[in-house]
Amino acid sequence: MKNPVSCDPRNKPYKNGKTFEDCKSEARKNTQGLSKEIQSKNEISWNHILEVSDHDEIVYKLTLKYLREMGYDIGNYKVPRVAKISDNNHNNNYSDQKS
Repeated sequence: MKNPVSCDPRNKPYKNGKTFEDCKSEARKNTQGLSKEIQSKNEISWNHILEVSDHDEIVYKLTLKYLREMGYDIGNYKVPRVAKISDNNHNNNYSDQKS
């Protein structure tokens, strides 16, 4: 192995030459801004998140992941939006899972 760094998958360039760590950092920054927007508007569309992510698939998916980790309902293909989880939403989602 002449150059072990080149074999490291974490150093693989993604869109615009970004590393995975760069993508994670950008997604965390997007998540903070989008969280404030969700708090004021109650929900945002997946398309809006894609635009904020500059159509970068890795950043987009990480942003959705981080929003879910923060406790937001990230929707599904039938309801492509991210919203605050209310007690009513949580109970509906739980009953769907039990069926």
